[in-house]
Parts: sequence; structure tokens; C-alpha cells
Amino acid sequence: MRHGEVANPDGVLYGRLDGYHLSELGRQMADRVAEHLAPRDVTYVVASPLERAQETATPIAKAHGLDLATDARLIEAANVFQGKTFGVGDGALRRPENWKHLVNPFKPSWGEPYVDQVVRMMGALDAAKDAARGHEAVLVSHQLPIWIVRSYVERRRLWHDPRKRQCTLASLTSFTYQGDRIVSVGYSEPAIDLVPAHLRAGAKPVKGKGKAFGA
Repeated sequence: MRHGEVANPDGVLYGRLDGYHLSELGRQMADRVAEHLAPRDVTYVVASPLERAQETATPIAKAHGLDLATDARLIEAANVFQGKTFGVGDGALRRPENWKHLVNPFKPSWGEPYVDQVVRMMGALDAAKDAARGHEAVLVSHQLPIWIVRSYVERRRLWHDPRKRQCTLASLTSFTYQGDRIVSVGYSEPAIDLVPAHLRAGAKPVKGKGKAFGA
């Protein structure tokens, strides 16, 4: 699961910074998904150590009477622009001090390599699978790591246009295992009616909303 909306009035790229909590709307999103997952056979709930992920996961763990676990491998991707505003139209691309970080979008040169994200996220997935073997686990993480590990499992290239990620706020990207092997990937948006319209419009769906793999 991706965490809910964050209170960030200044539009900062908060990355791994402390002190960024869910907004009131974000808490509503977390509660909505907790209700959605209440009938599921969830026996393990784990989250990134960042506040927004912990706060999103808490109502899910409570709904199932579980303690909330923490896995640092679920953390947001590192980014050199953390703590700054950085986006289209803000002049960031015209600042010479930023150019050295933009030379290789395939790695990417401005942050944690995509391959490193795959390694740690696959490790977190496998650990959760083992902790909930025969049942279901909920992992709360962040948009980029979730999209990258999904892209890896679905055998897509890791470098991509961020506007085309299918991973909206409070969405669920589901990995189904058969034994120790992932056999399908699914995607759902239980709180989509709570997501602001301008954020919904930014992501373009991936055909089929998921993928099944041959046994």
C-alpha cells in the first residue's frame, strides 16, 4: 500500500525527512483502506519507518488486532533534492548546481539507483511473505519504490516517466505468491474517491490493472 495524503503546504520534496505526517484527508484514506481490508485474512502488517507510512498502517494493524512491524527496506527512495521544491516550472532545471545530478535518468543520477530499490523491496516482500505464509500481509511504503518493484516483477524497464506511474495515494499493489514465487500482480484503489482530482489525473493506467504469470 502507498501511504495516504501528507500535510505539506509548502510543496517540499520531503523524501526521507522526519516530521511529515498524514493530513486529515490522509487519515481518512488510511481508515478507508483499513475498512476495505478488514474482511481479509491479514496476519502481518509492516510499514516504512517514516511517519506517514506508520500512520497509514496503524488503523490496518488495529483492525486485525496486530502489532505494527517496521521494515527499513520499505523506506522512500533517497533523493538529493530532498528538502527542496523541485518541479516543472520552478526553475530548478536552469540552476547550474543541479545539472550534475541530472546527467543519467536511467540510474537515476539524482537519487537511489533503481536496482538498489528492487533489491531492498524484494527483500521486504519475501520477508512479509514468510511472516504471513498461508495468509496475507500488508506492507505500507512509498510511490517510487512500489512502482519500481512492480515494474521489475512485471518485467518492464525501471526508468520511466513519473507521470505514468500507476500508484495513487492509498492504493494497493498486490503480489500473489505460489510457494516462494510471485504468480500475479494486481492493483486497486479503495480510497480513490478521496484522492484529489488533480492527483488522480496524473497517473495513466497500465493495461489490465495488473498481470498474471504462468504457473
